[in-house]
Amino acid sequence: MPAKSMHRDRQGSLSPGGETAAGFSVEILTGRDAFFALKPEWDGLFARAGLPHQLFQRHAFLRHWCDHYLAADDRLCLVVGREAGRLVMLWPLERRRRLGLELVRLMGAPVAQFGDVLIEASPKREHWLERGWEALRRRGIDLAELRLIRADAAFAHCSRLMTIAPVVSQEAPFADLGLRVAPDGPSLAYPARDRSNYRRRLRRLAERGEIAFAHQEPGPAAAMLAEQAVAMKRASLAQHGVVAPAVLNPRFGRFFAALAADRSEDTGLRLSVVTCDDRPVGIDLSFDCKGRSFGHVIASDPAFEREGLGRVLIHHAFTSARERGNSIFDLLAPADPYKREHADGAVPVRDFTVPLSWRGQLACDVALPHLRPTLKAIAKRLPAGWVRRLAN
Repeated sequence: MPAKSMHRDRQGSLSPGGETAAGFSVEILTGRDAFFALKPEWDGLFARAGLPHQLFQRHAFLRHWCDHYLAADDRLCLVVGREAGRLVMLWPLERRRRLGLELVRLMGAPVAQFGDVLIEASPKREHWLERGWEALRRRGIDLAELRLIRADAAFAHCSRLMTIAPVVSQEAPFADLGLRVAPDGPSLAYPARDRSNYRRRLRRLAERGEIAFAHQEPGPAAAMLAEQAVAMKRASLAQHGVVAPAVLNPRFGRFFAALAADRSEDTGLRLSVVTCDDRPVGIDLSFDCKGRSFGHVIASDPAFEREGLGRVLIHHAFTSARERGNSIFDLLAPADPYKREHADGAVPVRDFTVPLSWRGQLACDVALPHLRPTLKAIAKRLPAGWVRRLAN
């Protein structure tokens, strides 16, 4: 995709987009050129202030997202805050028009599993966030759609969200790897029956062939495994009659293949593999960041479902993550029952719609409360083939 030109809208005398005070300034940059130009500062801010769950706001992750998911009209909208010229705040957004409203949402959908802004810890943080909202309002934005905001996110310090009821509330379970992993598989944190079932599953798998556990470094082989993992996931969903538009979209597989192939910079993606007679039958795609691992795609060959391969793969993913130096394995939202079996806690995760104009407020008060249930009801009645075509 050709790069778009960079547009700079600085708060202060240069534009009506905001204000500059006490050495702090906010500007809105647009286009891929601006995105790429920010990379050194972006990486520096993440190294200084990035939280583990903000791996989905890393420049490397979002660069691949741009390659596969950014719309052709390239409406990137980057809210940049500087203090004395130093980057201290960054909102990675994309701008869209829907139902006559101008809205922004966080970059990364639908592959980013948590949304947030990058911002340095400071007593001024709330002031900086409010200046960001004001910049968007002056830029003509009606609504901000914020998905998958964790209770421990930087946005959790934003007073605006504290006054807004979440659109969706769920939880992201996590496992303490120090408690869950033992040298021979599940630890004593699991009931004796679960540990016995794990050994039984290994014996049943061994009847199908020679079972081995491995991991794969980034490169062409990893890209092929990532594509296989997504194919396995789709086959498993189809077998159970589950429609997941994000996974069914061909871009999903291409995105993960590109991440897995990338040796140029650390995207954080790690692959753990279970093989049967040297053939991959279970693949885990997880992201490591600052001592935590996030299990994004855990996929097993449906032909091995009766042997319980999926449960064996989860324990292999835990073991691999701990060997890489992680202390926590985040199972992501939603808190499905099988995730609860491994959980030592859970973090609340919520979606918000923030009005920034009278039109946005009207939509929040009148239109959206009725529109969302209607769209969900329609989606449940659509044939799976139609949902796949819409996802594409």
